[in-house]
Amino acid sequence: MRVVLAEDSVLLRAGLIRLLTEGGFEVVAAVPDAGQLLAAVDAHRPDVVVVDVRMPPTHTDEGIRAALVIRRQHPKIAVCVLSQYVEERYATDLLSVETSGIGYLLKDRVAQVSDFLDALRRVAAGGTALDPEVVAQLLVRRNDPMRRLTPREQDVLRLMAEGRSNTGITEALKVSHSAVEKYVSNIFAKLDLPPTDTDHRRVLAVLKYLGT
Repeated sequence: MRVVLAEDSVLLRAGLIRLLTEGGFEVVAAVPDAGQLLAAVDAHRPDVVVVDVRMPPTHTDEGIRAALVIRRQHPKIAVCVLSQYVEERYATDLLSVETSGIGYLLKDRVAQVSDFLDALRRVAAGGTALDPEVVAQLLVRRNDPMRRLTPREQDVLRLMAEGRSNTGITEALKVSHSAVEKYVSNIFAKLDLPPTDTDHRRVLAVLKYLGT
């Protein structure tokens, strides 16, 4: 898989290039700012972009705003935000533009390199990878509809938004598969979301809920 990396820290950028290369990715460009990121994406059309939120010149929100531009101009290119911060406003915008091929991971909470690489592969393949802290902060913004859900249904929704399958939720909550199916069905009903035949739509519906 071909990657364009945007990270302004020289040392971190070099480290990520090495990790990605050793993990089987091809880093076709590694740039220090949002302007060069957009140019690199136009030139290389990668499978996935890895971008920090805060980049030069102001170190505020240039990176994630560039991610929004990429999703609008190149909707088939996956985007994984890798940052120290949860930029709630833009994270919500990013998730509401297109929910497949999206990741938002927090640097300080990546415990294993293998977990990061697996999450990036999932995003590049059209899946979703969200840090639980990102999900939690976005759910706080949507607190009123959440009152319809029981505490257990909220747990299931959080895990769904992280990109977990029914099997993953079963393992995380130590409940039966049938119980998870019931919780998922209740969530869709209480959030006025139409039924679907595809598993991936569960995650898309949750992210649509978070982003609307």
